[in-house]
Amino acid sequence: MVAIDFFDWLNKKWESKYTHRFIGMTVTLCFILSLGLIELNRRHWLPNTLSFLPTNHLVAIKWAFTFLMIFEVMSLIFTLPASVSVSMGKQLELFSLILLRDVFTEFSKLHEPLTWTDIKHVLPDMAWSAIGGFAIFVILGLFYRLHRYNPIIADAKEQTNFIRLKKITSLFLLVIFIGLIGTNISTYLLYQHPEFAFATFFTVLIFSDVFFVLASLAYSRRYCILFRNAGFAVATLLLRLGFLGPPYMAAILGISAALFALGITTVYNNFAPLRVKRKHARTA
Repeated sequence: MVAIDFFDWLNKKWESKYTHRFIGMTVTLCFILSLGLIELNRRHWLPNTLSFLPTNHLVAIKWAFTFLMIFEVMSLIFTLPASVSVSMGKQLELFSLILLRDVFTEFSKLHEPLTWTDIKHVLPDMAWSAIGGFAIFVILGLFYRLHRYNPIIADAKEQTNFIRLKKITSLFLLVIFIGLIGTNISTYLLYQHPEFAFATFFTVLIFSDVFFVLASLAYSRRYCILFRNAGFAVATLLLRLGFLGPPYMAAILGISAALFALGITTVYNNFAPLRVKRKHARTA
């Protein structure tokens, strides 16, 4: 199938060391270019059409992390067909990095030279975002230690068909995300209101998670698998809600989502093998 082959080709290119090197160089160059443009705008050396650019060098840090987040979202999309658990972990990784980016976002609101009078107003929000990101980082370490690859479908052919379905869906998600990036860039250039694509994309992820839960019913109706997949969709929902509140609520919801995913994984690892043993015992 053309779509499957195209996704596999994109995935292979994305995972290559040359792509990783390109991403690193691109983010670094964007950071340097941002610093240069901001400095030129501070000196009023840019044309009037670019006068909307900031004059605060600290904004360049936020922009660099934003570019990094774009590549992280694309990595998340390519992990979706592999494993529900790995995909959940990647979503938590992304949200923890977004929290760290929010630290620099608050930092960029300060004016140069820095003064304690300005810093004390943004310090609580910076602290909440930093603590939230670190807590998710710790929980993810436990989450990945508990991760086990247990195919939800015994039949190899049906497993392949389900993976193909997830690849096609991931390809659609990639197109949607690229469209969101383009829309947000044009909105920023035209209206200077940068409402970025991450929150919207997490909404899309909720629908894709629910779609995978429902589609998996055609291959397996085991309760433990259904609950785990639906639970991960709930964790994604909590992450999406984190974009709506203040920094302390984003941190709390992000940590709650990580703990919820960790709890589901812990119970599933013990509950799923038990169900398999009982099934074999009845058929023996």
